[in-house]
Amino acid sequence: MRLQGKKIGVLIESDFFENEIFYYQFRFPEEGAELVFLSRLWGNPGITFLGHELRAPYYCNRSFENMSDEELNSFDCIIVPSGMVSDRLRYTESVDEIPPAVVFLKRAFANPGILKGIICHGLWLVAPATELVEGRRLVCHNNLHGDAIAYGAQFVNQDVVVDGDLVTGRTGHHCHLFAQKIIELLANGNEAERMEGLLASAM
Repeated sequence: MRLQGKKIGVLIESDFFENEIFYYQFRFPEEGAELVFLSRLWGNPGITFLGHELRAPYYCNRSFENMSDEELNSFDCIIVPSGMVSDRLRYTESVDEIPPAVVFLKRAFANPGILKGIICHGLWLVAPATELVEGRRLVCHNNLHGDAIAYGAQFVNQDVVVDGDLVTGRTGHHCHLFAQKIIELLANGNEAERMEGLLASAM
């Protein structure tokens, strides 16, 4: 098991893409990783979210809100999945305040030791903090190509793209390729490929 001792966090909300989430539930633990689903719980002990296609339920009782630096740094990877998860999580009560999920994502990006994974429409969560991907190589759903360009990112027409501590995937249907790359990077300490991604983005 290549990811023994590793910890992966996946953001979740309603209208998640069931096939992707189901895949992560089995694939990452198969490699020995501890898998934790995180969301905004609005003061509740837990919330049952429903999937987009099958309306499959998923009960989440772990929140990213007010997470300590110590707990955040215990994660080896944070994933923003596809579906409508990021659109729901970028809700804010005031347009003058950054959504809690974006605050959490910014904190994760501030630690280069945490691998960040964003797939498909997950890129929406970056909208209030475009500096996180400005100048970086990435891929997203074709529908978000214009968004990526508007964010100042370098869109790369590949199914999976690595740029330093950022791994991106094209669509939820590419979750197996996306997960495989994350597994490879975490298992290998991801230094060589991270450096390759950083060099490519600097060219």
